[in-house]
Amino acid sequence: MMPTSHAQGDRQTGQTQRMPTLRTIRARGIRLALLLLLVAAPAAGLNSFAFTSGAAAQSSAIRDIRVSGNRRVEAETVRSYLQFSVGDRYDPFQVDQSLQSLYATGLFRDVRIERRGATVVVVVIENPVINKVVFEGNDEVEDKSLATEVQLKSRSIYTRARVQADVQRILDLYRRQGQYAATVEPKIIQLEHNRVNLVFEITEGNATKVKSINFIGNRAFSDSQLRDIITTTQKSWLDFLKSGAAIYDPDRLNLDRELLRQYYLKNGYADARIVSAVADLDRDGSGFFITFTIDEGERYRFGNVDVLSKIGEVNADDYRGDLLIGSGDVFNASLIDKSVEKLTLAVSGRGYAFARVRPRAERDPISRTISIVFEIGEGPRVYIERINIYGNVRTRDYVIRREFRLVEGDAYNPLMVDRAKKRLQALGFFKKVKVKRRAGSARDRVVLDVHLAEQSTGELSFGGGYSTNEGIIGDISITERNLMGRGQFLRLKLSGSIQRAQIDLSFTEPRFLDRNLAAGFDLFHKDVDQSSSGSYRFRKTGGGLRLGFPIAENLWMNTRYTLSRDEIYDVGNEASFAIKQAAADNDGVAFTSALGFTVVYDKRNHPKNPNRGYYFNIASDFAGAGGDVQYWRTQAEARAYYPVAKGVTLVGRIIGGHIAGWGGEDVRLIDLFYKGGETIRGFSKSGFGPRDVLTGDAIGGTTWYAMTAELRFPIPFLPKELGMGAAIFADAGSLFNAGGNAEALNTQCVNRDRTLGICLADNDTIRASAGFGILWNSPVGPLRADFAWALQKATEDEEQFFRFGASTKF
Repeated sequence: MMPTSHAQGDRQTGQTQRMPTLRTIRARGIRLALLLLLVAAPAAGLNSFAFTSGAAAQSSAIRDIRVSGNRRVEAETVRSYLQFSVGDRYDPFQVDQSLQSLYATGLFRDVRIERRGATVVVVVIENPVINKVVFEGNDEVEDKSLATEVQLKSRSIYTRARVQADVQRILDLYRRQGQYAATVEPKIIQLEHNRVNLVFEITEGNATKVKSINFIGNRAFSDSQLRDIITTTQKSWLDFLKSGAAIYDPDRLNLDRELLRQYYLKNGYADARIVSAVADLDRDGSGFFITFTIDEGERYRFGNVDVLSKIGEVNADDYRGDLLIGSGDVFNASLIDKSVEKLTLAVSGRGYAFARVRPRAERDPISRTISIVFEIGEGPRVYIERINIYGNVRTRDYVIRREFRLVEGDAYNPLMVDRAKKRLQALGFFKKVKVKRRAGSARDRVVLDVHLAEQSTGELSFGGGYSTNEGIIGDISITERNLMGRGQFLRLKLSGSIQRAQIDLSFTEPRFLDRNLAAGFDLFHKDVDQSSSGSYRFRKTGGGLRLGFPIAENLWMNTRYTLSRDEIYDVGNEASFAIKQAAADNDGVAFTSALGFTVVYDKRNHPKNPNRGYYFNIASDFAGAGGDVQYWRTQAEARAYYPVAKGVTLVGRIIGGHIAGWGGEDVRLIDLFYKGGETIRGFSKSGFGPRDVLTGDAIGGTTWYAMTAELRFPIPFLPKELGMGAAIFADAGSLFNAGGNAEALNTQCVNRDRTLGICLADNDTIRASAGFGILWNSPVGPLRADFAWALQKATEDEEQFFRFGASTKF
């Protein structure tokens, strides 16, 4: 029984400890509440004090605002930037906003705002005033150009932020000139009265040029062809004499991307994309490697081409003749734009000022054709209130406005505005062209703002080389494409060699009488030594007037008038009788007054190095509108290009001419044709045609023709980057009929030696040659070396196996 009682006692004791009495709980609660009250009371008292003090501070009003430290800036000016004023409560947030406003003025280097009782004191330290800005170490860029670029000027406020911004502007200016190694360190010279001189110490370094330009993904056109399209060029040893096209410029690179894209779109590649244009700087910083990545896509032709009118009064049949494209033609995006513009003008000209023409294209990837329907519909009735032009510091206002086919008051047509923008860009006078539209004074009025950034249009260029005909050759030219801001073209060129000295001055007004007429004049003087082929010299001095205009798309006509003084002199003692006779007539001097024209039709896919298309040229001159000379002269040329395979092009050419006197006059010696290796390779200069057999002098002919077949291809195993190619060719042609010189020579020959009977070799024997050539698109220009064998010739003809000189593109 005892153990049991003991266990129960333990359980009872444990229950007593876990379940205290109600009195015990109350006592413990009272003690805990008193303890918490004693601990919390001091803290509560302090918080209450702090709250009361803060509230008092916030509620106290500002009685006065004082400014100290200011010397140049008026105290009232400082107070105007504060976010609080006398009578306001002191607010730390408004104080912070006031500090930001004062710093943002750029007038102060340091600002402090202090509270002294009910007075707020604003303590400022003013930024110094710039006495003058000086540039040191700049040889490549003039002080004037740098001063225009920077924003800090004399009497402006100096701040570190503005200085750093100007440093970056100077660096950007040098980088646009290709000098990426340039550094700029700004320094200040303290002066009295809180003024400073700001000095930009410049270390220019060497120009960083483009070492190579490569293309990835181009199958239709070779690297050399695409390099001719873009404005950036690879560096060469003559770059210091050129206009800087080999200097890397990001803006120019963007322009080149657009030029490449437009070139592909003009030649049938509707899906072409310039994926990227990357400029990588060499490790040693000596040059850039530019790589264009191209996605050409497939080549398309035009499918069905039609005009659809959605205006009841407009008959679509009346406008189909205005289209510049036709079914089966190679796709050309630029001709679509031109057709839209031409249709818009035609419809507007018939009274529908708000007509819009929209091309709708339907692509067939299977047949690789794109059908185009030009829809004529009504556009919104909006008029141009004003055209504002900004940024034309040098270019005259009318030069810009004439590229718009719209004037104030005309119906607004976004297509016409876009075409005007493209025409302005094509002038080459501006780096950037932006046309922005904004609302006018009424709902149906718009204002056009034209923003321009001009660029240099002058150019000084040199060139040199070697020719087997003339030896060392060279030229220097000064060109201005925007003369006095009038959009006119002026060029002075001096060229020559051991055998030739020539000077030419050309001037062109591209919009004569504010029409699409290119008018101009030429002045020239030429002195040529013909002793190697004719035992005489002659000089030609004169000038001419030109007027050119487009007849149709790709068809251009030039008309001209030329007046010249021609003289034969320094005739050798052993010269041909024909030459002596020409020099004796009127002392070898004659005046030529001639009218002429040239018609050109060009459908080549590349202006300099084509591989597809054709070209026609016919020129005729009539001499006798005054002067001493009377003749008709006509020359014509036809070329065709056909791509046989990738990089392989078959070229064909037919060319010829004829000259004849009229009014009983014979053709003078120096007006006759002289032909040689430039026409049929394998022959020397004036190497075939009528010749005096006694002296060996070429005396020229009245009729000539030549034919060429050439296959051009890349040289195997040579990298494309070298720009080298090869060609095999065959030439054939003839030059004959010495005109009035034939009878004189034969008569003279009989008088000298009655047994000889003839002194003139003149026949229409076909001359023929074949050979191969090396073509090089060198950094200094296209060069060519030809090796040719004369397969058929006349006895008196002079041969030349090797010919080297500047490449003649045909």
